[in-house]
Amino acid sequence: MLARSSLARATVAAPATLGRAPAGARNMATLREIELRLKSVRNIEKITKSMKMIASTKLAKAQRAMNSGKEYGVANVEVFDHAKSDQPSENKIIIVISSDKGLCGGIHSSVTKATRRLLAGAPDAPIKTDVSPDTPIFIVGDKSKAQLSRATGGNLRMTFNQIGKDVPTFSDASAVTDLIIKSGVPFDSAIIVYNKFVSAISYESAAVEVKGEKALKESDGFKAYEMEDDVTKDLAEFSLANAIFSALTEAHACEISARRNAMDNASKNATDMIGSLQMQYNRGRQAAITNELVDIITGASAL
Repeated sequence: MLARSSLARATVAAPATLGRAPAGARNMATLREIELRLKSVRNIEKITKSMKMIASTKLAKAQRAMNSGKEYGVANVEVFDHAKSDQPSENKIIIVISSDKGLCGGIHSSVTKATRRLLAGAPDAPIKTDVSPDTPIFIVGDKSKAQLSRATGGNLRMTFNQIGKDVPTFSDASAVTDLIIKSGVPFDSAIIVYNKFVSAISYESAAVEVKGEKALKESDGFKAYEMEDDVTKDLAEFSLANAIFSALTEAHACEISARRNAMDNASKNATDMIGSLQMQYNRGRQAAITNELVDIITGASAL
């Protein structure tokens, strides 16, 4: 009878004993998680370092293209300085220059915020000019489109993408200009909002105003000469294409520089995280080894 009771108690207690996790199971699971996270962070570090290297290689090419593109902008400024007009432009449009790519810090948010300040008439707007809150907006790049469509979706007239995947060309600027003119939105001047290249580690939002055909005709500099209508129209379209090309090349250089800096910071953060996780892993592993040694020594002492 006593043997049967002992057998029954042993049978009831057996499942709990068999199902119980080992003493170091929690520690082993934690070490495994840390090991997997270490592997993930190391892979991310390899990617960010590669992207930084690629951006550094592209930056020199982008800066050369920017310096060439700026010559077009200088020619525009020279024309508009000699074609000043006191009459205000009634119809204006805003052209926002960004890109479709991310992983480059807050460079797209920079032009988005500048556009919002411009529409709100803020004193820190990138250019001093009168712009109504319902001014039509044309956007180059999906990133700024996604940001501006939430707050100023009613102002959007046309968006462009797949521009700036490589170094922008004058053909890209000409295509954008042609579609803006064919959109049917009347304008006397166009305000181009873009990122201005300051140095390899900094940039700032800027804006430039390009006069349209009507504003050029009414300027004193053009009234002094007898010119055909087609000449003024072609000059206005060419000036807008010049300004867009100059802004595209400068914004592209800013984007490449910002991406290089962002990937550099990401690589440094990954390195710091790897060091922290490695120390945490070593401490956990040492604790697990110590616990096992204690169990072994305790068992040996008991025997």
